[in-house]
Parts: sequence; structure tokens; C-alpha cells
Amino acid sequence: MTTDTNSLADHYRLARTSWRDVGAIYRLQKAVFPQDALSWPEVLFLLLWPGFHNLKALSPGGEVAGYVCGGRLPVGSKIWIMMIGVHPAHQRRGLGRRLLTASEETLDGSAIYLTVRASNTPASMLYQQAGYRQVRVKRRWYPGGEDGIEMRKDRL
Repeated sequence: MTTDTNSLADHYRLARTSWRDVGAIYRLQKAVFPQDALSWPEVLFLLLWPGFHNLKALSPGGEVAGYVCGGRLPVGSKIWIMMIGVHPAHQRRGLGRRLLTASEETLDGSAIYLTVRASNTPASMLYQQAGYRQVRVKRRWYPGGEDGIEMRKDRL
């Protein structure tokens, strides 16, 4: 018997984040991106920044299983997906795609940008399937010197 990943993602509830979620999202980020995790104050900043749209995915048991943060940066006019992550125990269920789609629906503008580690093939594939395309390489963007791939999704 096969299981449809979209039906698995439907078992999670999406909700807006608040400052009360900073600890859970910080811990989740450290589990997902141990080399790239933002500091606790940086996570708080992104969760509280006016105009950012932040969502969390709650597992059937009520734990924060994923998150996404997107919005317009204070400098410039581009709209960015700043953070997106799904805890390893909840990956491969369509939850990342669901979070990305839900975030895109809250964002205005003609294009959305994001940056992904060059070695993060699963995330790159997800973004390409969602309509993002590579626009440039950010040399030595990540800790440890790995390149970042800036991607853009044009919206009609």
C-alpha cells in the first residue's frame, strides 16, 4: 500500500507564529540546519518584523514540526522566503511544499526570492518544482564557505 504525501501533510495544522514560538523554532532550526541556524535573537527579530508572514506547522501531537518566514526586507524591495524548515522526523511528507505554498499565498509582489545551500539537493528540487529558477550564485555565502544559490519565482 502506498501513501500519498499530500494526505500526510494534511494531518498537520498551519498557524501563524508569535514571539512565544521563538524557542521552538530556534530548536527546530538547529535540528534542521546545524551549520546555518540563526541565533535566538535573530529568530525573534524575524518573527516580530512588521510585514513578515510567519507560519508554523503543528504535528497531530501539537509540536512545532516546521516553519516558514517570508516578507519584504527592510532594505530593498525584494520579497524573500527567509527561513523554511521541517524537522527531520517530519520530512518527506509534503510538509515543506505545503508551508512554501501557504507562505507564497500571503506574500505580495511580482517575484519571490530565496537562497539555498548549493548542496541541498532536496530543497533545490522542491523549489524548482514549485516554479523557482536559479538567478545567481552567492559565492561562499554559508558558514564553512559553501555557495548559496539565489532562486526566483515570477508570479503572474
